[in-house]
Amino acid sequence: MRTPQVVVVMGVAGTGKTTIGPLLAARLGVPYAEGDDFHPQANIDKMSAGIPLEDADRWPWLDAIGHWAHQRAGLGGVVSSSALKRAYRDRLRAAAPGVVFVHLTGDRKLIEDRMGQRQGHFMPTALLDSQFAALQPLEPDEAGVGVDVVGSPQEITDRAVRALAALPDTK
Repeated sequence: MRTPQVVVVMGVAGTGKTTIGPLLAARLGVPYAEGDDFHPQANIDKMSAGIPLEDADRWPWLDAIGHWAHQRAGLGGVVSSSALKRAYRDRLRAAAPGVVFVHLTGDRKLIEDRMGQRQGHFMPTALLDSQFAALQPLEPDEAGVGVDVVGSPQEITDRAVRALAALPDTK
């Protein structure tokens, strides 16, 4: 039997991390942690003002997510994090070596449309370009899968579950 994975649902803002993450966690029978909840207030204030975060802003946030993922090693869990750059994912893996990434991918127009329909989220659509500019997709040596965000949340979750099941066991 496979050890429960700790999965980081990643992607640019608006791909559905906060929607797909809990659905994926429920399907896997593990807890979900919202990555935005790990942000210090200064980061939320900055993004709310339309100011992109710098790497120095992200390190404490990534460390907090990595700490949560480390605590869930062997138990399983799902956490959301944009994890846009390889360096960010490396930092998460340094804290929790067994994490696996589900990269939610999609057409910029579709993602922008979805962002425009969100209510009460601190990340403005104006920052989407900076997110795509920073994005470094998963590389072949990184444990993870890409999942297209076309379709319903259930369809996307189904694709994610199938893709994770097809990954080789890392144990």
